[in-house]
Amino acid sequence: MARMATLGGASALLVFPPAAFSLGQTPQMALSHFKCIADATDLSLIVFQYPLATGQTYPKDALLKLCEEVPTVCAIKDWVGNVPHHEWHVRTLQNLPRSVNVLTTHSAWLFSSLVLGCNGLLSGSGSVIAELQVRLYRAVQGNDLAEAKRLNDRIEPLTRVFYADPFVDMHNRMKEALVLLGRLPRAVVRPPLVKLDPSEIMGIEQALIEAGLLDKKAPNAA
Repeated sequence: MARMATLGGASALLVFPPAAFSLGQTPQMALSHFKCIADATDLSLIVFQYPLATGQTYPKDALLKLCEEVPTVCAIKDWVGNVPHHEWHVRTLQNLPRSVNVLTTHSAWLFSSLVLGCNGLLSGSGSVIAELQVRLYRAVQGNDLAEAKRLNDRIEPLTRVFYADPFVDMHNRMKEALVLLGRLPRAVVRPPLVKLDPSEIMGIEQALIEAGLLDKKAPNAA
């Protein structure tokens, strides 16, 4: 797959943890996995650090080995879901002799995460609100707390609807938002996922209005 992506013109690879790692792993397993990919391509590799609760998280020692022994590892997509662990990533990885960027994907609490000092973000909801996320990142980087809080207030209604339970529907909700914004012709889902209820789509529409991304509909004439 790495070779195919390289031939297809990719500029980097986001590497998900193998599903088997949820049953247990050793640092050598993770290292072997990434070295195999690195041998197949010269592309930069981004390590997808999954939440602690999944069992697919790379332990700290394994992650340090990856960063030190696989030169093409340039960043992690940080979804560890634990604030102290997340801060350890930021403080440790970005201060290695060969710095490895922490790109947060804690999109449900993006403002809080960015304040810890992440060098960037890699977010699924960026498919809908990339401009707002970039502006938030720049405000945090510029220590403009007032602007960052204002932008976070605009983003919050959308994170509330995108990341509601069941979590598995988050991307379905983003697709519906893109349809409402006129950026997609239709929201297609693949089984076993199913299309959202009309009431939930109405909630997404309201969140887009609250975020200032969609004009409020005029009431129907009597």
